[in-house]
Amino acid sequence: MQHDTTTLKDLSILGGTHSVFQLLDFCTTQKGKEVLRKMILHPPSNYESLQQEQEVIRYFAEGKATLPTIISNGTLVMLEKFFESADHIPQKPSGFNLLFNAYFQKALNRNEYSFHQFSVSHLADFFKGCKELTLLLASQILPEKLRNHVQEIQRELEQSKLTEALLKVKKEMGYQEMATISYEARRELKNPIERLLKRYSQLDAWQSIGKAAVTHHWSFPKLQPSIPVVYEASGLYHFLFKQQTAYDIHFNEQENFLLLTGANMSGKTTYMRSLGIGALLAHIGSAVPAQAMTISFLQGIITNMHVEDNIHLGESLFMAEVQRIKQTAQKVISPHPHLVLMDELFKGTNVHDAFECTKAVVSGLLAHPHHIMVLSTHLYEVAQQFRGTASIQFHYFETQLTTSGPFSFTYELKKGISNDRIGYRILEKEGVLNLLKGKSE
Repeated sequence: MQHDTTTLKDLSILGGTHSVFQLLDFCTTQKGKEVLRKMILHPPSNYESLQQEQEVIRYFAEGKATLPTIISNGTLVMLEKFFESADHIPQKPSGFNLLFNAYFQKALNRNEYSFHQFSVSHLADFFKGCKELTLLLASQILPEKLRNHVQEIQRELEQSKLTEALLKVKKEMGYQEMATISYEARRELKNPIERLLKRYSQLDAWQSIGKAAVTHHWSFPKLQPSIPVVYEASGLYHFLFKQQTAYDIHFNEQENFLLLTGANMSGKTTYMRSLGIGALLAHIGSAVPAQAMTISFLQGIITNMHVEDNIHLGESLFMAEVQRIKQTAQKVISPHPHLVLMDELFKGTNVHDAFECTKAVVSGLLAHPHHIMVLSTHLYEVAQQFRGTASIQFHYFETQLTTSGPFSFTYELKKGISNDRIGYRILEKEGVLNLLKGKSE
């Protein structure tokens, strides 16, 4: 799956205090967090790879594998510091030099002595933890991708001449033993340790996503090939809200377009974000915030929600919107299915222009039934123009209105086209009109 920075921002995937990344982040190491971020930025590129990714994460979510507690973030940090000096290895310690250095380091440079002793201890812990991971290979039900991953860890341990010595290291060791292991490790293990750290960090990221599934009570989606395109879910909700409103969705090649109407603040944008977040989570192998989901492998997600003008490029809001629609058009001419989410197109021009432009874009998008597309609009006349089109689903968010003026939102999604217009009422409710007339609120 492909996405860009605009889509990641629109869906609150990485940044901010309430992001998808934060929900997924149960990593025990900083390097694990970095891998998790890369997994979000670069999801699997094909259906088969995605299936394998989900199998591994589901395995962790079911508690069939856990990472060794002997390895901590401090372990990885110390190993990095230890091998930073590997390019400047001193002479191998021996004889009188060992005896002298033992006295010198303890008496005159205790910090340096403690650093080497502490580093070797962490190095030993890391090898012991990696050895513990290889016990997973005894399982007959280990997912293939995870088995291959752990086998690479085992291969590194078997090829290292220091593995046996490191597995025997105890907390209390003499300076001679410590200095010898330190010298040999920095001479022999820098590259193997870098590879092992990458392997372990990937395991940390997989376990993190698995733990997120259990913690948030999410369910794993059923993954389907790209064609025929399908996106179905029951009980799909947006994770940011304490009182979640769950929705059932159904898209296929016969009904691939949703035209969404409703008043401001009624729930349209949040609903579309739920669709986008659910799809993205599914495409990194994660569980999703829904009771159940079936989704085809999508080539990408493209959103058009919060387009802004660009002062540096001298680009107006309308021109920025046009450029984003152009990028959307370049995606939908592809035969590979995408999820396209469009929120209130052409806000940077007058109502008549916005109506004509939106109508033209919808007409063009309807020629591409192998994509899943959602458009929200305040221009209810646009929805009326396409009433009766078989491939379009029409839904709206209800606003409860009274004759006296007050209104409220139910966040309930109903079939049909809205006709709610509450902008004027909001101006009155917030006291804007009275302020302009010189009256107090």
